[in-house]
Amino acid sequence: MRRRDFIAGLGGLTAWPLATRAQQGDRVRRVGMLYGASENDQESQSNLAAIIQELARLGRVEGRNIRIDRRWTNDDADLAGKFAKELVGLQPEVILTVGSPATAALQRETRTIPIVFTAVINPVEQGFVASLPRPGGNITGFSLPEAAFLGKLVQMLKEIAPGIGRVALMYSPDFAASPKSYQATFEAAAKSQTVDPVIVPVRSDAEIETAIDALGRRQGGLVAQNDGFMIGHLAAVIAAAARNKVLTIYRSATFAWDGGLMSYAPNYPEMFRGAAGYVARILKGDKPADLPVQLPTRYELVINLKTAKAFGIEVPRSILVSADEVIE
Repeated sequence: MRRRDFIAGLGGLTAWPLATRAQQGDRVRRVGMLYGASENDQESQSNLAAIIQELARLGRVEGRNIRIDRRWTNDDADLAGKFAKELVGLQPEVILTVGSPATAALQRETRTIPIVFTAVINPVEQGFVASLPRPGGNITGFSLPEAAFLGKLVQMLKEIAPGIGRVALMYSPDFAASPKSYQATFEAAAKSQTVDPVIVPVRSDAEIETAIDALGRRQGGLVAQNDGFMIGHLAAVIAAAARNKVLTIYRSATFAWDGGLMSYAPNYPEMFRGAAGYVARILKGDKPADLPVQLPTRYELVINLKTAKAFGIEVPRSILVSADEVIE
């Protein structure tokens, strides 16, 4: 998502209620939201704006005929468990979750209240749903694909630096969703691009710096996961990558906006609008078991040319022409 679109989206938070067709006599419906990130994160606010706008477009206006009880976990697993219990106690008609830890925390608390998740990897392997086309229980939502997606990330690193010999996948084991599955997927993707895969679990800024320092000495590339820990420590990742000139591709535009080399990620606002649509359908009577889990249909590439210049590399035209945003 472009930064200017984020700013426009926030403006829409107040504009939508004036344009909605919702009737004054509608009863207020209660919706919960457990967001597995910080309320102060720019991308989180952009995604929230997409949810509120889409609900309003569908006639569900916050403050008029819908109430949204928000909880932000700040990437804290203990808070996720506490807030999940709180939200279930409020007995909302449906709960929207963001991320695997938030979804898992709610699943432990209820098997009856409908749950719509977003930004979850491998929901079948995690036991959230029986299958993508037929979820089967009280949970459905919007998932992130891994196999083709990780392959694309490694491929783009190879396009920028054809001579790169190894690529690392950095993630937090405390936030990982079915880590063995996506590690195997990443290893296969790396080998298909004739590079050696390296798996790098990290739990602190010191571990991030040590791992990226080692990659710099070996002229390696890096794929940074988009989990709660990595987002919370993006400054450390970007600074270490810049210091060691490690070519890094991120799974959130926030990293590229803040100085990272490049990002390739689903159009998250589109995904969150879809999740809002599922919330509206459930409020009308649809059951999560009958709503198929959906995958992203649009992806966005952001290139930070200022960072590329500082690294002393030239981004190939084949990548530049396909970029959705170029930061100069």
